[in-house]
Amino acid sequence: MFSKILIANRGEIAARIVRSCRELGIESVVIHSDADSGSLAVRTADHAVNLGAGPAAENYLNIPAVIAAAVNSGAQAIHPGYGFLSENPEFAAAVEGAGLTFIGPSAQAIRVMGGKVEARKVAVQAQVPLAPGSDGPVSSADAVEAFGAEHGYPVLVKASAGGGGRGMRRINTQAEAQEAFDAAVREATAAFGNGEVYLERYLTNSRHVEVQILADRHGQVVYVGDRDCSVQRRHQKLIEESPAPGLSAQMRRDMGESAIRLAKAVDYVGAGTVEFLVEEDKFYFLEMNTRIQVEHPVTEMVHGVDLIAEQIKVASGAELSIQDRLEPAGAAVEARINAEDVAGGLFLPAPGPIAGLTVPSGEGIRFDAGYEQGDEVLPYYDSLIGKLIAFGSDREQAIERLTVALQELKIEGVETTIPAALAVLKHDDFRQTRFNTLWLESTVDFSESEEDRQQVEVGGRYYLIPTFSDFGVHGGYGVGEVQAPGAATVLSGRKSSSRRAVAVSDGSIKAPMQGTIVKINVASGDQVAKGDVLFVLEAMKMENPLTAPFDGVIGEVTAEIGQSLAAGTILTTVEELVTA
Repeated sequence: MFSKILIANRGEIAARIVRSCRELGIESVVIHSDADSGSLAVRTADHAVNLGAGPAAENYLNIPAVIAAAVNSGAQAIHPGYGFLSENPEFAAAVEGAGLTFIGPSAQAIRVMGGKVEARKVAVQAQVPLAPGSDGPVSSADAVEAFGAEHGYPVLVKASAGGGGRGMRRINTQAEAQEAFDAAVREATAAFGNGEVYLERYLTNSRHVEVQILADRHGQVVYVGDRDCSVQRRHQKLIEESPAPGLSAQMRRDMGESAIRLAKAVDYVGAGTVEFLVEEDKFYFLEMNTRIQVEHPVTEMVHGVDLIAEQIKVASGAELSIQDRLEPAGAAVEARINAEDVAGGLFLPAPGPIAGLTVPSGEGIRFDAGYEQGDEVLPYYDSLIGKLIAFGSDREQAIERLTVALQELKIEGVETTIPAALAVLKHDDFRQTRFNTLWLESTVDFSESEEDRQQVEVGGRYYLIPTFSDFGVHGGYGVGEVQAPGAATVLSGRKSSSRRAVAVSDGSIKAPMQGTIVKINVASGDQVAKGDVLFVLEAMKMENPLTAPFDGVIGEVTAEIGQSLAAGTILTTVEELVTA
């Protein structure tokens, strides 16, 4: 067993790995950026190495710097967590090349299964069913249009090296092909350093079900139950549960055995997740994530296994400590708690300091967090604050326990996805398992019931002020929290609701959050139609299109590509066209 492990990650997953290391008697070393110097993971780890300032490319994604930190700290192995370098085959190879152990599969397995195009080829060889897709990567919108003509719309363009909804766009008609293709390539390149994309026919009534697998270096591969992750927005999961409800025992076995065949085909070692789309009584291979998943706690709770500890053990050469086909005991449901404003269904990033944090307790409740009271959710990284999980003797009890826990979870200072999670859990469709991957965005209403928020201009930036009736409802603001520019508690336009359209109907196009302009589609004097994409703002690794509120003519454009903007900054104005 290793005596010291370096954790090449941050936030919730870094803190989670630190905990398992401590339970195994292993010293932990956490890398971090300047911005993360005071983070929870840094505070709880045995050692920390500062990789400097700048964007993630200069620290968390800097392979030579990460490996040097491991070697210099005396670590024998590196755990990549999820995201960042976790599915980078060059990183895995570099770790092994430095005489260290990569806690995960081989570089070759990551290269094959992490590359979605190659993974589809393995699925065919392993006789795992596939949804219609392109034979390989596509390099133009023309290829998208040809695929749509043959297979029909909607079509998904997806990053070959991607995950988490990044580098993915749904294309409903031929007219959307060029814009969506360009956006997917651009976002994939920014997130993964690889702009390769491929196509899949989009199944409009499917559920997202995934199988957890574990494999050791002795040829043993097992599947550890399944999870349902269908409740998503913008292809990012909000609610996850295990076991997946409503599946026949035969389908569970067939999916589990398919996952094992895929893993064996690439000599897989470690923890991995095979994702499927389930439509009626059929399932189709979607992709394989060659790392630990964000939602792994629900599997841990119903199967009684520490997946992180199991990763570490098999990486050290030990045999799996669990047997195949573990039967789930009870049910677990998880809600991702992100620093996002859900009002109006927009889920806009809402970074900022956490002024207060009250964590619920109770039977079967677990909270895996990357923050404590006083920490700040930074705009440079993913918005995940933590994951609230509830275990119960059955699905109904788990849902009820999670509902109560969400009501007791108090996070002050930033807007969160708690209201969205509660809306899902209380919805009859969710309780009756009447949902698919489109259900959240098409069915659940996140419109606000309060009166319109007042908007004020201070120093050239616009701020939305909650009405007094809001206080206590959203939990993020208090009386007197709107101050002069430069004060720490200025409301930087965080409130983003369906009411915002009313507030900006004067034609001002403003940055809804802090971010970077990555595309400008208009110039002064251009005529636009309602809904046209005027700008694309990148924030927290996701692209956010800013559209025209009505038909009109573009005024002066003050933004530039690559410019970092504060929330509320005016980019241009649209003068409404009035017909006689």
